[in-house]
Amino acid sequence: MEKEQNNSSLKAIIAVLAVLLVGSLVYIFKMSSDAEVVKSELTTTLTEKESVMKDLQTLKTTYDAAIAENTSMSEELIQERDKIVALMDELNQSKGDVSKFKTQLSALQNKMKALMTENEGLKIANEKVTAQRDSTVVVLGESKKFNEVLVGQNEELSKTVEKGAKLTILNTKTSAYKLKSSGKQIETDKATRADILKISFTIAENQIAKSGDKTYYVQVIDSKNNVLGEKQTETFGENSLTYSFATTVAYENKTVNVSKDLPGKNFEAGTYFINIFDKDVLVSKTSFTLR
Repeated sequence: MEKEQNNSSLKAIIAVLAVLLVGSLVYIFKMSSDAEVVKSELTTTLTEKESVMKDLQTLKTTYDAAIAENTSMSEELIQERDKIVALMDELNQSKGDVSKFKTQLSALQNKMKALMTENEGLKIANEKVTAQRDSTVVVLGESKKFNEVLVGQNEELSKTVEKGAKLTILNTKTSAYKLKSSGKQIETDKATRADILKISFTIAENQIAKSGDKTYYVQVIDSKNNVLGEKQTETFGENSLTYSFATTVAYENKTVNVSKDLPGKNFEAGTYFINIFDKDVLVSKTSFTLR
């Protein structure tokens, strides 16, 4: 009787252990399945995070290249680039769902497309301005090369035109003449025979300069450093100029030849210096010698 009771108790214990074992196996299987799900979700999240980060880096690189072109949109492009950098930092620190980052990425991509289209339009416009500027430089060079060639990709067309509008003085010459009683002038290189000095120069043609009366101040200095002629003094701001005579020319954007006689007596032998000023700016100079 006692042996039967022991067998029954042993069977009961075995049954309980069997139930517990099955339960443990079921629990272990569920835990393993849950772990695989978590691992799969985590892997997916990491993959999506890497993909979003890669797209953000591509956007940043595109903006960096556009900013380097230094267009008038540079400030706006920098602001958008900084937004991307901030989002990349936030994405780096995130550990969960990246769906909000994907939404923001899409918005940033659309914004970039609009900005790049606008920036490309500005580049085309700038290229047209540059072409017009280069054309103006060629015209100036062909107009008897009266102005220095203006270069530089980042110069505005207005600056080129402003420089090109300045008048150029060419062919400045001076000769001494003996004045006959008949009024005839005979050229001489002897100081003792000279009665007048003839100063001549040319104002070059310039179609983009301002027309109207132009006054030039001519300064003739002899070998003893004396200013000949009227010896008038004109003040220009903080600068003053003593000159031999002034001449006013009606300039109509065409070439003008100017000639002026400076009478005198007892001319000294030696080298004479002739300076032509536009106000207080020296625009031409030459020299000659009387023996």
